[in-house]
Amino acid sequence: MNTIKNTPLALVTGASRGIGRAIAETLAGAGYDLVLTCSRTLPELSGLANSLEEKYGIHCTAQMADASDPVAMDRLFASLDHLDVLVNNAGISYIGLLTDMSVEEWQRVINTNLSSCFYTSRLAIPLMLLKHSGRIVNISSVWGNVGASMEVAYSASKGGVNSFTKALAKELAPSNIQVNAISCGVIDTAMNHCFSPEEMNALREEIPADRLGQPEEVAKLVLQLIQAPTYLTGQILTLDGGWQ
Repeated sequence: MNTIKNTPLALVTGASRGIGRAIAETLAGAGYDLVLTCSRTLPELSGLANSLEEKYGIHCTAQMADASDPVAMDRLFASLDHLDVLVNNAGISYIGLLTDMSVEEWQRVINTNLSSCFYTSRLAIPLMLLKHSGRIVNISSVWGNVGASMEVAYSASKGGVNSFTKALAKELAPSNIQVNAISCGVIDTAMNHCFSPEEMNALREEIPADRLGQPEEVAKLVLQLIQAPTYLTGQILTLDGGWQ
C-alpha cells in the first residue's frame, strides 16, 4: 500500500456512500491519497476508488474492513506505514424504544459508532507520532449533544464520541495531533430514508435553514478542519442549519 512518505494519506471509514463517500471525494480533490473502508458494500466502494483515481490522479485503496471489529482494524493498519488524517465516519442508527432494544442491537450501535473510534485511533496515533503531526476528525451528531427520544443508543454513542474527542485532543495536543468532531444535524443520506415524507417535512420545518444538510457540506467542513490552524483542537463543531 501507499509507501511514499511525503504523500498525504487519509483513512476514511464507512466511505461507500453518504457522508463518507462525499468526504472521500473532497479529500481526493484536495490531493490526498486514500484508504477507504466499508463493512459490506465492497463493489460499490471499489467503484468509487477507481473513479477517484481516474478523476484526481491520486492513489485510492478500497478495503472490506468493519470498523467495529478490532481484528479487522489490526489487519488494516498492519498494511500502513504512515497516516496523516483519520476520519472516523462509520456509523449506524437504531430507532425504537429502549425497552424493545436487544443487548445485541445495543452493542452493535455502540461498537460501530463509538468503539470503532478507539480501534482506529489507537492504531493511527503511532503512525502520526512518526511525523509529530496528524489530524483525527470524528463524525458525530447533534443527538450526542442533546439526546433524542427513540434513539437512546445512538445518542449515547455520539455523546461518547464527543467526550472521546475532547479527551483525546488533550492527550495528543503536546504531540501536535489535532482531534475534532463534527456534530451533524439532519443530513440527506440513506440513514434518514426510514422516515416518511410527512415526517421529513415536519422535521424540515423545525430547521431554521429550511432544508436538510448535504453530505458535501460535511465533507467541506472535514477538509477545513484538516487545514485549520493546529491550535484548533478538542472542538465539537455543530453543522445543523441552526436547528439545535
